[in-house]
Amino acid sequence: MTVEEFKAWLSRFDADKDGRISCQELNEALSSLRVWFGWWKARRCMKASDSNRTGHIDSAVEMEKLVQYAQQQLHMKIYDYNDDY
Repeated sequence: MTVEEFKAWLSRFDADKDGRISCQELNEALSSLRVWFGWWKARRCMKASDSNRTGHIDSAVEMEKLVQYAQQQLHMKIYDYNDDY
């Protein structure tokens, strides 16, 4: 999936529609993929991505960190069309 598709997929789990992703919403997203220990992985993901420690992924920088974490640690296939191969 592309980065934009990943963001669109995550936005489906934004329960309060505030444009931010909380740990609980991330947990629900991972659970929808039937990821083992989704609650634990969601916490680890938030710890790695939430730079300002607000408990939400709420900026472009944090979203980029989330994408990188998902690629490297969760082994999700996320790519950007702008990447040179």
